[in-house]
Amino acid sequence: MNISLQEIVFYIVGACIIACSILAVTTGKILRAATYLLFVLLGTGAIYGILGYTFLSAVQLMVYAGGIVVLYVFSILLTQSDKNMKYKINRAKLISVLLTIVIGAALVLFLVMTNGFALNLIPQGVELPVENIGHALIGTGKYQFVLPFEVVSVLLLACMIGAILIARKQK
Repeated sequence: MNISLQEIVFYIVGACIIACSILAVTTGKILRAATYLLFVLLGTGAIYGILGYTFLSAVQLMVYAGGIVVLYVFSILLTQSDKNMKYKINRAKLISVLLTIVIGAALVLFLVMTNGFALNLIPQGVELPVENIGHALIGTGKYQFVLPFEVVSVLLLACMIGAILIARKQK
């Protein structure tokens, strides 16, 4: 079995991303959760770098790891929200969360197994021109990403509304 150093680093970074993402959603402190999120976003940028997509790696590091985490940290530090976030979860909520996780994992596995992906469309070891990346991100055709782009914008809007609600004084 021939495993290259690139594959070993890929699996190590992937394991770190999985561990930090689990810690980000299970930790009791909001500042620690933001720190773990930072490590997840840095790891994602590292994955892009390992795969040879230097432009996407730089965008990931600058936009997400830089901008969004700074927004989180400033909103956390400005609101002095260092309280413990651990809440009691009743059994019905726990069962519904676990059921949602199982259904989501089954859906992802179904989609991965039944749909072909654009793995062979990109020559290995060749970086795509930025113009092609831009057309793929904003296009509406097959293997183009205008819908995820809009979903991320709605997510950012929800984060901004949540930050405003957190920053409001408690009455």
